[in-house]
Amino acid sequence: MRLALSRAFDQTARASASLIAACAVDALIAEAMLTPKPALVDRRGSGAHRDLDLDLDLDTMLRSANALAPTFLAIARAASDAPPSQALREQLARIGREGEAAMMRATDGSNAHRGAIWIVGLLCVGAAMNASDDSDAICLSAAAIARHDDRYAPSSAATSHGATVGARYRVPGARGEARDGFPHARRIGLPALDDARARGLNEDDARLDTLVAIIASLDDTCLLHRGGLHALRVAQDGARRVIEEGGIARERGRAAYAQLDRDLLALNASPGGAADLLAATLFLDSLRRLP
Repeated sequence: MRLALSRAFDQTARASASLIAACAVDALIAEAMLTPKPALVDRRGSGAHRDLDLDLDLDTMLRSANALAPTFLAIARAASDAPPSQALREQLARIGREGEAAMMRATDGSNAHRGAIWIVGLLCVGAAMNASDDSDAICLSAAAIARHDDRYAPSSAATSHGATVGARYRVPGARGEARDGFPHARRIGLPALDDARARGLNEDDARLDTLVAIIASLDDTCLLHRGGLHALRVAQDGARRVIEEGGIARERGRAAYAQLDRDLLALNASPGGAADLLAATLFLDSLRRLP
């Protein structure tokens, strides 16, 4: 087992939490900057978010990511060397809600990273609980916290887009992904990233191939909310075509990828859940690659 984080955990809990929070923010920034992403905010523009009342662009995403640094730090500090418990779950939920409010202030009301606060925030918990960089251990510790309900959650949580879509289409959503131990990050995202690097792809293309692998498998509630089952099928089938054509580094794979982007833009639907899980994958990868 690699022990990069173990060395960090031999320092003070505060230093360890700072490292975890920095990796979390870096992962959100890396995901936002990655270009081109299908119908997602990137350096080209707002993707399928162009019709929203509040602009969601790259600058907004970067302001949001940086505004969440204190939240991830507080989460990691609270979870350092702490066993999973109901009390810890509710303490973390309170920190997360405060972080969401800070994000909204920093972005003039744009809900840029609400899903990432849950997904990446829980992985910060898992990292703080484990003095190693083992992705399975981190994800399973995070899952143990996610399985506790938040008794103080606002009533609006039950009617959020994710909860409503999850119930309607009977898909796990972000909550189920977390409770299951983040399978799309550790069983799909990380292996896809490793495989792309092993094939000699540059880092951006490796990350785009990873995003495609996640889209191909994930029942993305963002797509379901924006475009129903049709949008989900278009995204999954299009991503599978990219894979079948050899991925982003091959000419036919690149063409299939461009078609996926066009198809989702035409539907005005974006794979936001897959983007959050790409950020989760990059976060886990950054922990295992620490010197």
